[in-house]
Amino acid sequence: MKLYYLPIIALCMASIGCNSSKNAEPTPGIKLANLDTTALLGTDFYQYACGGWMAANPLTDEYSRFGSFDFLAESTRTRLQGLISELAAETHPAGSIAQKVGELYNIVMDSVKLNADGVAPIKGELAKLAGIKDKSEIYKVMGELNKIGISPYFSVYVGADEKNSTMNAVQTYQGGIAMGERSYYLEDDDNTKKIRNAYVEHVAKMFVLAGFSESDAAKARDAVMKIETALAKASRSRVELRDPQSNYNKRTMADLQKEYPSFKWAVYFSTVGLKNVTEVIVGQPDALKKAVELINTLPVADQVAYLQWNLIDYAAGFLSDDLTNQNFDFYGKTMSGRKELQPRWKRAVSTLNGSLGEAVGQMYVQKYFPPAAKERMVTLVKNLQTALGERIKAQTWMSEETKAKAIEKLNVFHVKIGYPDKWKDYSKVEIKNDSYWANICRVSEFEFNLMIEKAGKPVDRDEWFMTPQTVNAYYNPTTNEICFPAGILQYPFFDMDADDAFNYGAIGVVIGHEMTHGFDDQGRQYDKDGNLKDWWTADDAKNFEALTKVMVDYFDKIEVAPGVHANGSLTLGENIADHGGLQVSYQAFKNATAVKPLKEELGFTPEQRFFLAYSAVWASNIRPEEILRLTRTDPHSLGKWRVDGALPHIDAWYEAFNVTESDPMYLPKADRVSVW
Repeated sequence: MKLYYLPIIALCMASIGCNSSKNAEPTPGIKLANLDTTALLGTDFYQYACGGWMAANPLTDEYSRFGSFDFLAESTRTRLQGLISELAAETHPAGSIAQKVGELYNIVMDSVKLNADGVAPIKGELAKLAGIKDKSEIYKVMGELNKIGISPYFSVYVGADEKNSTMNAVQTYQGGIAMGERSYYLEDDDNTKKIRNAYVEHVAKMFVLAGFSESDAAKARDAVMKIETALAKASRSRVELRDPQSNYNKRTMADLQKEYPSFKWAVYFSTVGLKNVTEVIVGQPDALKKAVELINTLPVADQVAYLQWNLIDYAAGFLSDDLTNQNFDFYGKTMSGRKELQPRWKRAVSTLNGSLGEAVGQMYVQKYFPPAAKERMVTLVKNLQTALGERIKAQTWMSEETKAKAIEKLNVFHVKIGYPDKWKDYSKVEIKNDSYWANICRVSEFEFNLMIEKAGKPVDRDEWFMTPQTVNAYYNPTTNEICFPAGILQYPFFDMDADDAFNYGAIGVVIGHEMTHGFDDQGRQYDKDGNLKDWWTADDAKNFEALTKVMVDYFDKIEVAPGVHANGSLTLGENIADHGGLQVSYQAFKNATAVKPLKEELGFTPEQRFFLAYSAVWASNIRPEEILRLTRTDPHSLGKWRVDGALPHIDAWYEAFNVTESDPMYLPKADRVSVW
């Protein structure tokens, strides 16, 4: 995963294998039951490597997609539930972390109170919005909504200035559309129209559940669709949002006032807590222009309905079951194909992860992630850095000048493993037994204030953007950092007892993936210090673009569903990172086993086990609705194509499994991509 502002344990030293005991013989790590050896590996390697796992892990009603990541996340969530429920069963000193974690969990689990309260927790806010009489009042209301996590019209945030990466700056980003993706409002294919029509009905139903009459709900629905459709038309596509240069538009406050003169910036910034703002980075000027125009020209009644919708839509999951269920009916069932809402205890754990995440994470790593694992992970990362350096130096399409700068950037990667060195202080967060929604508002305001306080201050390079219990990893270009939380450092990504073939194929590729993000089509535009700055020669940039164009065209031709193709431009960064991760980790694996090669195990060579371990990471079952949704919105290729789309470009895969011209997956060498 690559992280852009708006994307182990241990393991193996080059001279020794990865095992949990000095005396224990490493295992092959591969589980034969996860394979489907009846499949032809040169026809569908994904089915061959993952078919057994997919058969043993069918989709349950609560999932639209269930894969290795979800399997591990379920295990982690169960562990967390055990830790949290212990705290929830006891009384703790007021204001202590134990009290906050335990009490918030109990509040989420108290369905009787939630259903008795109904929509009452947001009635006051709905009434306040209904009381808006003039558009001049909207700017303050927008700021107040922002503070509790709601962003109508557009978003404002504070993050690293991409051209002055050591400092934080005030920035805006397009938004304000509840379906999240502009094409849902604009395209007219059958699937899109089905979803849009369902959304129109959903909005009206939610207003009724929030206490509005049928006629008032219909009027509100029409206003919401009018405003959100206008915002969608002015918004940039997800592919356009991948261009960091065009999404960086710094303005002085004087220029901002001239460009958007009707917007009351002083009132708005003062409300959100921003003082003495001198510059603002506008992400998407046209989208902001449309938002400002709508605020200035639309009837106040329409805007009240839109603001109320933003509140209802955001709050629904923290209210009674009727609102939560209707919310799930659209976002879960219609958009993703899920059939059943997750059990309340799982939703409660997710709430704790999202609101007191590092407090929960601290408990998690104390019990499940020993410090020694963090130390051993450092060694593996260094091995991958060495291998990537070797591959950079070996590229024939790149000049020595640009190679030298690439190596400089590689050598100063800021590496984060397991958990933060300094934990977040939640002493200012108040958790009390009034309502689920009220607690979410207090937590949201706490997090918002932390962000706003960064304005004009130096970037804290030690801040984490994922909790330790997260089953994921990321690269952040403005700090040139790679981060591997403790949550992902478990099987099937890493097996303390398995040999190098398995661990380099699994977690090694994940590490290489995040490193390669520093040199994908977006990450390469940032220098070693994290600044958006061109450090390439013109010829090298052209060569890179020509190579990656081959990858775009290749993925564009993949048919993910009847008549629906993958989006090679949207997924380019992740596809480059998968490709680079495979190439780099395979080289690191060969380096690590050069002196003492591994032997064949379970009928598979070490090289074959490397690719089987990689493929198993992407094992998953997925619903047809989710295939369509993710193809439209996700910068990652679908799991099947992270295997069957990536491996045909890897020469070592052909050699390992003797894939030849007679196999459907065979790609002539001249047509294969080799970037890093």
